[in-house]
Formats: sequence, C-alpha cells, structure tokens
Amino acid sequence: MKRIRKIVRLILTFNMIIFFIGCVNKKSTKSEYNMLNIKKAPFGSTTDGIEVEQYIMQNRNGMVVGIITYGGIINFLTAKDKNGNYKDIVLGYKNLEHYQKSSPYFGAIIGRYANRIEMGKFELDGLNYELAKNNGDNHLHGGLKGFDKVVWKAKEIVTDNDVSIELSYLSKDMEEGYPGNLDVKVIYTLNDKDELIVNYEASTDKTTILNLTQHSYFNLSGDTNRDILDHELLINADSFLPVNSNLIPTGELKEVGGTPFDFRLPKKIRSDIDIEDHQLKNGLGYDHCWVLNDYAKGFRFVASAYEPSSGRLLEVFTDQPGIQFYSGNFLDGTLKSKIGGKYNYRSGFCLETQHFPNSPNQKDFPKVELSPGEKYISKTAFKFSVK
Repeated sequence: MKRIRKIVRLILTFNMIIFFIGCVNKKSTKSEYNMLNIKKAPFGSTTDGIEVEQYIMQNRNGMVVGIITYGGIINFLTAKDKNGNYKDIVLGYKNLEHYQKSSPYFGAIIGRYANRIEMGKFELDGLNYELAKNNGDNHLHGGLKGFDKVVWKAKEIVTDNDVSIELSYLSKDMEEGYPGNLDVKVIYTLNDKDELIVNYEASTDKTTILNLTQHSYFNLSGDTNRDILDHELLINADSFLPVNSNLIPTGELKEVGGTPFDFRLPKKIRSDIDIEDHQLKNGLGYDHCWVLNDYAKGFRFVASAYEPSSGRLLEVFTDQPGIQFYSGNFLDGTLKSKIGGKYNYRSGFCLETQHFPNSPNQKDFPKVELSPGEKYISKTAFKFSVK
C-alpha cells in the first residue's frame, strides 16, 4: 500500500511539473485560459514527516501563482511582459529539501514578528520576554522556527471573480518565546486584474506582539541570472529609518531628500547604491524600512518597480506604515536557482510591507500589540501590468 501511494504521488508530482513548465514561460491566449482554476499536488514531506502540498492558482489571462503549505511560500509567480509572454518572476526552489535546508526566506510568510527585535528582548504588560537570537545578537523574522518554517492548513476558494488559498495556523503560547495562543490566517487571492492580494487575520488569547509580511524576492526581467539594478523603483515615502551596524533602527525618522534613499520619483536601483554613504555601508546596500506616506488613509498605493527590457510593472498597495526594501545584498552565488545556475549578488529584491523593525522597544513607533478580543486585519496587494 505504501508503495502504491508513493507511485501515485510521483505521478501527480510529474503531472504538476508538466503543468508548471507549460504555464510559466508561454504566450497566453483567451482560448487557452478561459477559467479561474486551482490545482493541487504533493510537494514532498518535511524532515518531521509532515506532508506538504502545492496549490497552483490560475486566472483567465494566463497568470499562475504557486503556493506551498510549508511556510505559505510563493514558489513561483508568472507575470506578462510587453510581448504578452508570462514568465516566472520570483526566486525560489523546485523542491522542498532546498527550502528546508538553505532558504533566505524565499517567498515565505514571516511572523510572528517580521524583521529584527534588538537583543531578542521586549517588555509587555510589565513582563520581560526573551526570544531566540538568530541574527547575531538580535531576533529576526520570528526566530528559529518562524511562520516561514511551519506547515499551514490550506483551503481552496473559487468564486466567479477570483481564486484563493486560505492558509491557517495556530501558534501556541510561548512558541519561539511569544506569549498567547495566536490563530493566524493568510489568504492569497488571484484575480483577472493580474493582482495577487494578501489578506492577514489573527486573534490571540493573551496580549502579544505581531508583525506579519510576505517575503518574495522579485526579478521582473524573468531571468534570475541577471541582477535587479536596472529596475526603476518608486517608494512613496518622505523618510526612512536609519539603522546601526546591526541593522537595528536608531529611532530616528530621517528625511530622504538629498540622500540615496530618495525614491519619491522612479530611479534605477543602481543609481546610488554604490555611493559612499554610512547607511548604505551598514546595510551593504539597501536593507532599510521606509516610513510610508499617508498611513492614516489605510490601504493605498505605496511603491512600484519597473523593468525596462520586459516592460513589466509591479505596483504595491498596503495599509501598513512601513516597507522594507532589500536589494539582495546577501545573495552570494551559493544557492541553486530554479532555472539553472545560482542566485547571484542582487539577483532579486524584496518589498516587504510591515510595521517598523524593533517597534516593541521603540515607544515612538506605531504600536504592534494585539490583545484578546481584538482582531488583527491587514491587506497588501501586488498588481502586475505592462508599460
């Protein structure tokens, strides 16, 4: 029986690979893609023996998005270029083993707390909490086993207008040092506007801290053997958060005017990334949080990235106060690419919508506490088009 199940699983996986190859690099026509659809297949098992599934969402235009239940990871995402060709534009892996062994958070859901907490410590309601120090002396992206490394429960939702994968997870009290039993939902929705919408929901039975984000690495050229330095980036922010040498915000909100951090008008990432600047030196490039304008307005446009050779345009919308722009400074050519070769220096960038790093230890930053009876609700959208 075990052998039969293994053979069936191999057949399903083979069929999914064939579907994936047929989708990610082809020109679409309405006759080929005339329905919203979700496909499901096995994606291996964790080292703990937990089975992982892959869900592939497809819209009527030919855009496909792959989600695996391990880490809620977006492991491929196609977007149309100026010639109508859809191609995979996110970094990631073809198999689960690589995600478990050596992934720099490729495509994952990040929590309970995205980004860094200084010295892995914070105080809440008069109690001191200590977290894992998994980034030098600091806590990063939820700890040793954050939300990027757990297996989520998945539910498929298909409507007349879109398709969704609803992921849910119960983070138990004191998991990774965080207080409270936290019920979390992350809903990925794909529609015919070529938008991928990410809705976050959470509730707790004890006051805790929470800061969720999505950690996809993009390369809009569709060729991850190329760097991302010719992408034209816009960030709607008048200030950013300077950091110390450990990438912890100093607490200052610094105006971007006259600095390499001014992306209020589109400019190529390469324009200022190598100039002599103390903050760029601290981050080895861009690895900072921008203080987004119009936070009080809620959900709004906050950033865009444009890749001239393909014509692909990514627009980001969110209700969050900050966005971490990371220019792939730690990609060093040691990680194997999905398309062959390696992920080299600055071959992908991240635009992570979130609250500010180290907010629990900065009284002047927006609050990140969640209490019993409250509901955490947040929304980010990634819209893909051509110009």
